[in-house]
Amino acid sequence: MSGTTTTTEAPAPAEAPQEGMAGGMEGHEAPAEGHTTAEGGHKVFPPLDSSTFPSQILWLAVFFSLLYLLMSKLVLPRIEAILKKRHDHIQGDIATAQRLQKDTQAAIAAYEKELADAKARAHGIAEETRGRLQAETDAERHALEASLAKKVAAAEGKINTARDKAMAQVHDVAADSAIAIVEKLTGAKVSKAAALKASGGKA
Repeated sequence: MSGTTTTTEAPAPAEAPQEGMAGGMEGHEAPAEGHTTAEGGHKVFPPLDSSTFPSQILWLAVFFSLLYLLMSKLVLPRIEAILKKRHDHIQGDIATAQRLQKDTQAAIAAYEKELADAKARAHGIAEETRGRLQAETDAERHALEASLAKKVAAAEGKINTARDKAMAQVHDVAADSAIAIVEKLTGAKVSKAAALKASGGKA
């Protein structure tokens, strides 16, 4: 059967020279386009060839095993370590944030307490200062009132003395005037005591 095939294909190069290289190329490409076998049948695509299934399955198992070993021994542990590291880092950041939040809240509470205590102390100091100033003002006012009362009493005494003295002088002047008028009108002499008694003064 193979000898017959050889004798039929041998005259192909002896075709007319005018076809040139094109004819030669077409004769060369014919087997590739048809995928023909030596017996004249069509070739089967290797992955779909049932005769190679056992070897394909074997190599698939080998490569799958190698890939599984590579993933399980190298890639997956590294990925797991990276994920664990990131998880631990995130958990650490969360714990730090919670701790800082608690510290901030405690600081705010302490600040508010100190502020309230400071306001209370300031209010107490203000009340104490107000009371002390009020007491000092009252004491100064009482002392000033007492001093003014003394000065008023002294001034009233001086006024009364000056008034009495002035009134005594008025009576003396009135008595002298009355004596002079009586002597001039009547020619009689009147004692000063009588004149003072007549004018309402004291002898």
